[in-house]
Amino acid sequence: MVVLNRIYTRTGDDGTTGLGSGERTKKYALRISSYGTVDEANAAVGVARVHLAGMITAGAQTPDPTKDLADLDTMLFRIQNDMFDLGADLCVPDRGEKLPYEPLRITDAQVTRLEQEIDLLNGQMSPLRSFVLPGGSAAAAALHVARTITRRAERIMVELADQPGEPVSRAAIKFANRLSDFLFVASRFANDKGKADVLWVPGKNR
Repeated sequence: MVVLNRIYTRTGDDGTTGLGSGERTKKYALRISSYGTVDEANAAVGVARVHLAGMITAGAQTPDPTKDLADLDTMLFRIQNDMFDLGADLCVPDRGEKLPYEPLRITDAQVTRLEQEIDLLNGQMSPLRSFVLPGGSAAAAALHVARTITRRAERIMVELADQPGEPVSRAAIKFANRLSDFLFVASRFANDKGKADVLWVPGKNR
């Protein structure tokens, strides 16, 4: 259970912060960077959802825009919660120590659900013939920002996992990888199911 009675504690004034296990570490540590970057990506998803809400209200997309985009928003809302799960997983390293509580861990089922939703969205769009430039609708652009931040989080997680004594579960890394894939597909879906994508034209401006 999370209880936040005070917003500032002054305990971080020395440049350290506490992990979920109770140990303290430097704020620039890779583990802090990993779940801090997940948090950053989550905020970008929140911005995308605000833009999606506007699109739903305006009736963008056809033939049933409200249902299509509302379904996407429902997926993103659940994913935001899963991203907090990921942060909780990362902030309690599994070093084999017995803790007074059961730490929250990302599961393979959460990865599988992402894969299923990627397939569901991607199956409604035409195959890509070129790379996509980030842009199009405001929601799509925000989802691209979330995607690139998630990629950065994944890189940090992999680097963290390579450090001695810094375990990161395979499920957590897989989740981050699939999440960036989902966000890419979601960005296309928010661009009128790919019809409004802005495509890269190699060498166009030479």
